[in-house]
Amino acid sequence: MFSQALDVLLTTPAVFFAIIGVAWGILGGALPGLSPSITMALLLPFTYSLDPASAIVLLAATYIGAEYGGSIPAILIRTPGTNAAAATVIDGFEMNRQGKAGLALGISLYSGVIGSLIGLVMLVALSEPLSAVALSFRPPSYFALGILGLSVIASLSGGSLVKGLIAAVLGLMVATIGTDPVTGGNRFTFGTADLLAGVEPVLIMVGLFAVSELFVQTAEQGGQIRVESRARIEFPGIALARRLVPAQIIGSIIGTFEGVMPGAGGTVASFMSYNEARRWSRHKEEFGNGSPEGVAAPETANNTVAATAIIPLLSFGIPGSNSTAVLLGGFLIHGITVGPMIFVKSASTVYGLYGGMLVASIALLFIGMAMMGPCIWLVNRPRAYLNAFILALIFSGVFSIHQSLFDLVLVLIAGVVGFAMRMLKFPFLPTVLGLVLGYLIESNYRRSLVLSGGDHSIFLEDPIAVGFLAVAAVFVIGSLLQPALAAWRSRRRGEIRDVRG
Repeated sequence: MFSQALDVLLTTPAVFFAIIGVAWGILGGALPGLSPSITMALLLPFTYSLDPASAIVLLAATYIGAEYGGSIPAILIRTPGTNAAAATVIDGFEMNRQGKAGLALGISLYSGVIGSLIGLVMLVALSEPLSAVALSFRPPSYFALGILGLSVIASLSGGSLVKGLIAAVLGLMVATIGTDPVTGGNRFTFGTADLLAGVEPVLIMVGLFAVSELFVQTAEQGGQIRVESRARIEFPGIALARRLVPAQIIGSIIGTFEGVMPGAGGTVASFMSYNEARRWSRHKEEFGNGSPEGVAAPETANNTVAATAIIPLLSFGIPGSNSTAVLLGGFLIHGITVGPMIFVKSASTVYGLYGGMLVASIALLFIGMAMMGPCIWLVNRPRAYLNAFILALIFSGVFSIHQSLFDLVLVLIAGVVGFAMRMLKFPFLPTVLGLVLGYLIESNYRRSLVLSGGDHSIFLEDPIAVGFLAVAAVFVIGSLLQPALAAWRSRRRGEIRDVRG
């Protein structure tokens, strides 16, 4: 594995793109409103011209850089650049108010590097063994796996199960456009030759994530908060570094589990790590008042998630977050099917990804220090100019794919749909999953029926399929019962208070 990773790094420009990805990710993460997934989506059109390893490394390195970049505005202006950096605001900004902004930034960067390296170790250790389990899958198993992925994400990525399922069905509907995978006939093309090959996921992702965010920012009113340019990174001394170790261990453990769990992601991991670090700390009274551990724990967690979230993507072909869904788009652009066979058919790309992420994690330490000035300068630019630049970047990148104006129209339509979904609080991830898993679900469903002569009992004869479908049912039923359980708990607490009163 090591020799293959080294070979990819030495024979391709993957190292160069790992450094570029980290720098771009830090810039994107530092801009409030540009999440890691949006920052990655902006690069998707430009990966067409790259070799597969370089393209995947570029996207993964961007993910790593963006998770750290989100802590910069969180500490300096009390505005998290990414959702996962929201927990860093609590103590990071308090340290800034106490004149310790440089130390808070240093702890964030130092902990982020540790989290990235630990997450990479877990990624390398778990991905291939888990994929070996998936090699025994038959068509009914793959169909059930796709249903499980949709149900888990639909139930966990938003406050409403119904909205999550509607969003997933929307993605499945878009996936049916184009050529029938079994008969070869045309479906829902409306007589347009541009739709014969279907709708490329990259166009929908760019529209949903990036263009819709520009629409939202354009519609928002309010002044722009400016960042002081005096902040400099200061790393903790030996004594403080030792004190931070327990918080970083907690962050890496929770980040590993939350990364593997679909739908959880860096935000959940950050807040859980913050809470547990406070629980086990010897300095509980400092939390909320500028605790270094309150910065270290969430930053270690969300950077660990940036690596461990790739585990279910590589092993089962199921992205567990918006960012890994965009990374999946990078694989699809180069004709690489993620899942258990990727370690057989595209092993060099996977090992190149491992090597590139190692380079990115180490480079994060040095690039993070060098990028502080440019990040502050960029955050202080007028929002209208930044949005215009980003929109021009999107259009030039999308047009460069096929030199097609029709692609630009699709991106704008996806952006309008994404804007409506944001306003109505529909989650994006089920839609993206429905789009990228649509072929997997439909083709394996119909293939199973061909094998069984149209008998649906084949899905109950496959033990793996039965297990996946049962777990999917548990998630759906649990989500349906969750409001009733919450109301019951609320009434119960009220009754207890009345009795005690």
